[in-house]
Amino acid sequence: MATGASGEMHIDPMEQFLVKPLFGGEMSLFTITNATLWMAIVVAVIALLLLGGSNGRGHVPTRLQSVGELMYGFVRQMVTDIAGEEGMKYFPYIFTLFLFILFSNLLGMLPYSFTVTSHIAVTGVLALMVFVTVTAIGFIKHGTHFFGFFWPKDAPGPLRPVLMVIELISYFVRPISHSIRLGANMLAGHAVLKVFAGFVGALGVFGVVPIAAMVGLTAFEFLVAAIQAYVFAILTCVYLNDALHMH
Repeated sequence: MATGASGEMHIDPMEQFLVKPLFGGEMSLFTITNATLWMAIVVAVIALLLLGGSNGRGHVPTRLQSVGELMYGFVRQMVTDIAGEEGMKYFPYIFTLFLFILFSNLLGMLPYSFTVTSHIAVTGVLALMVFVTVTAIGFIKHGTHFFGFFWPKDAPGPLRPVLMVIELISYFVRPISHSIRLGANMLAGHAVLKVFAGFVGALGVFGVVPIAAMVGLTAFEFLVAAIQAYVFAILTCVYLNDALHMH
């Protein structure tokens, strides 16, 4: 939020998404930015949670242990339900993805924080990693037979080439939709919250209604933060299942 020459307040909901050098100066390839800082914070929080939850485990679990076990069991069940027991080989990767996205989304709700998952540069890399990994798994397990995934055997003969092209396009579009879904949801939600926060400040004592709306939107955004991590992880499991079982 900035103040113009006339003294009026101008709300800029996109300012919160600017990547800035942490110590000033020009941006370069190895510049430490606010995005770098918050990704490091996310990793540190996850490490502290898991290490704190796994140290000194007893019959009566601590709160940290309960949270860690709950998340572990939740993702484990997701992987086995969708990709089967064979998919458990890749559980650590999916669990790491889920935790990173979840805590990036949740920590991005803190005041003066930075939501790294609102940037396509981050979500795009995560989605591309999933795409490359899953494709490699498919070829390693099935060899050239993996190409059969794109050939609809049950379709009528004349339609098969057309459907194959559609299957190929939909397959290579996966990382695009996978990344944009997460990034767009986080960006849009935070932008709306910023606008409502600006209204609250501008209306002063008359901002009761915007405050009520702000509380509701904030609660909804926390829900969206968790859902988007779940959606990203469950789609990863679906893609993994396709590579493992070719269906």
